Amino acid sequence: MPVTEAAAYPIEITLLIWSVALCVAQMLIAVVGALLQVGLPALTGNREGMTEIKGWAGRAQRAHRNMLESLPLFAILVIVAAMANLLNDTTALGAQLFFWGRVAHALIYLAGLPFLRTGAWAVSMVGLVLIFLQLV
Repeated sequence: MPVTEAAAYPIEITLLIWSVALCVAQMLIAVVGALLQVGLPALTGNREGMTEIKGWAGRAQRAHRNMLESLPLFAILVIVAAMANLLNDTTALGAQLFFWGRVAHALIYLAGLPFLRTGAWAVSMVGLVLIFLQLV
């Protein structure tokens, strides 16, 4: 049966989906940067002895890896909160802080601004803590 209405997800689930999209975008940017620096043969090879990716491309790789470390935590917290029927204004705020903190973190990391980057990361972590506190 075809769906006739757009799915209406809670904001936490919507932001989880957009966080995955952000993670994919970060990966694509990192791949393009690496491709520009070392070329296709090096990237499609075994990467043994490959030169270090530097500059904005290296920062893009590190930002993506950082997102990969925090995205599972966000996903687990949001999914558990949704399954336990514990979504509320605080979990919504936590999800918004996580997502927008991660967007800022990605952009600031690419720009190479270390102290602001740490601040954006901290905002995203506050978002995780807010959701976590609703579950304990």
